[in-house]
Amino acid sequence: QVQLVESGGGSVQAGGSLRLSCAAFGYFGSNYCMGWFRQAPGKGREGVAFIDARGTTFVVDSVKGRFTLSQDNDKTTLYLQMNSLKPEDSAIYYCAVRFSRYCDTTVERDFGYWGQGTQVTVSS
Repeated sequence: QVQLVESGGGSVQAGGSLRLSCAAFGYFGSNYCMGWFRQAPGKGREGVAFIDARGTTFVVDSVKGRFTLSQDNDKTTLYLQMNSLKPEDSAIYYCAVRFSRYCDTTVERDFGYWGQGTQVTVSS
C-alpha cells in the first residue's frame, strides 16, 4: 500500500524559505511520477513540481528559479525547497504519485495517491 506523508510547512515572511518533505512508503517500482500540488483557498489544486523514476524533473513557470525538487539517495523522501517565497505561494501543499513511465501530466485527477497536505503561509 502506498502512503505519502508530508511535513515542513509553516509560516514565513515574504522572501523567506521553507523546505517541504514527503516521505514515501510502499513499493513504487521503476515507473512513477511523483510531485507536489498546491491549493489556495477558493482555487483548484495546481501542479507545482514533479520528478520521474529516472530523476527527470519538471517545475512550473510560476515557481521556476525559486523552487527546487530533489530526492534522497534511496528515493524514499521527496523534497521541495522553496526560496524567495511570495504571499501568492500560500496554500496547502500536497504530495502525490502516479504510476507511469513519464511525468506526462500535471492534472490532479491523473494522480491516484495523495498525502494529507501541509500548510504554507507567506505573509507580506
